[in-house]
Amino acid sequence: MRLDKFLKVSRLIKRRTLAKEIADQGRIAINGTPGKASSNVKIGDELVIRFGQKLVTVVIEDLKETTRKEEATNLYRVVKEEKINQESFDM
Repeated sequence: MRLDKFLKVSRLIKRRTLAKEIADQGRIAINGTPGKASSNVKIGDELVIRFGQKLVTVVIEDLKETTRKEEATNLYRVVKEEKINQESFDM
């Protein structure tokens, strides 16, 4: 599944166009390498997403084409969340 679609279906990011922009800005890493919106993700992949001053690390638990809002959080597991300084961030 494409990275931008997974982010939208899992509701980590609300809109696919926004997920594409964030990925293309280099703010998402897949298993330690920078991810593009078109990158394929699979179960077990680790995503590190930078949201402003916060880094969120999640592991993909399941992939679905569509999901209900209540089930979206079952698609991933949050490993850690940490605050960062803008200057010290480098992916």
